[in-house]
Amino acid sequence: MSKITNLLGDQAAFYLEHTCRTIDKSLIHIPSSSTIDDTWISSDRNIRTLSSIQTLLGHGRLANTGYVSILPVDQGIEHTAGASFAPNPLYFDPENIVKLAIEGGCNAIASTFGVLGSVARKYAHKIPFIAKLNHNELLTYPNSYDQVMFGTVKEAWNMGAVAVGATIYFGSEQSRRQLVEIAEAFEYAHELGMATILWCYLRNNAFKKDGVDYHAAADLTGQANHLGVTIKADIVKQKLPVNNGGFTAIKFGKTNDKVYTELTSEHPIDLCRYQVANGYMGRVGLINSGGESHGSSDLKDAVITAIVNKRAGGMGLISGRKAAFNSPLSIFFCIWRLCKTPTVMAIPAKIIRPIISMSITLYLLYYKTSFL
Repeated sequence: MSKITNLLGDQAAFYLEHTCRTIDKSLIHIPSSSTIDDTWISSDRNIRTLSSIQTLLGHGRLANTGYVSILPVDQGIEHTAGASFAPNPLYFDPENIVKLAIEGGCNAIASTFGVLGSVARKYAHKIPFIAKLNHNELLTYPNSYDQVMFGTVKEAWNMGAVAVGATIYFGSEQSRRQLVEIAEAFEYAHELGMATILWCYLRNNAFKKDGVDYHAAADLTGQANHLGVTIKADIVKQKLPVNNGGFTAIKFGKTNDKVYTELTSEHPIDLCRYQVANGYMGRVGLINSGGESHGSSDLKDAVITAIVNKRAGGMGLISGRKAAFNSPLSIFFCIWRLCKTPTVMAIPAKIIRPIISMSITLYLLYYKTSFL
């Protein structure tokens, strides 16, 4: 525990001792070793899809806890290969990316058709593959922020992927086309028995108002999550909320005063819980993204994201740019683990016993107990 409190410094109490008094913890479907039986068994997902979800949950250092740590590497397209891999050129080779996920004990590797397809025969049976269906390639000028399909669900299935991932830029000019495309793709993926993960991101310059950026506002991202689970994403990926009141600021859409007076507060854990609530109260798990690398603060930032996500009721992290691409073999994943006790809720911070270990300069953070 001292390692975490030392890392957080004067913010330790703020994150570790907070009690959420907005949406009650009893209403949230908490990730657990029996998530399939407790949550998914009553859904319309077929047997093979349930098996694929369990494959994701049953792999890596967090196997069978209900929580996940996923390495996403589509930065070569989304942020250009040069910007992503030039500081550490061995990651131009897809095999090193997959090895990184395996060495890190990740639940899965999410990447492009090219990256996964180039090593699929050697690695698809060693770590679950998540094939990213669409991308916003950063060469068309000016950038239109449009996610376009780079492959098909059947192609992902043929390479041995257990899941497909996709991004929708909610709020963008192309969002309705993307929504229809991905809804159809997810339906076919489920027919084939694959799990589905949706990057529920916002893109619209109107979401910036009076110098404040609301692209990561709790109310707007929460609604994006709600749209994502509506088209049957099995997991939703979202940025950690940094503010609130997007609907009221841009004066568009509909909201309710209770969203701001009763269901959220200014605390990041409460804001994140509103994101969880919009995923059918946690029936569809929320993973938060790590965001861009800031160098020396990356480990602390990732620890904070992990704490907020878990205490809000989320199911894990998906961290790529804070991975190994900016310093040779220096990657960390901030991941957490349930203790093997039935206790789930409101464990006092003093008995949280996280362990930070290093494997090939790989930081792995475990929460030895579960808490909300």
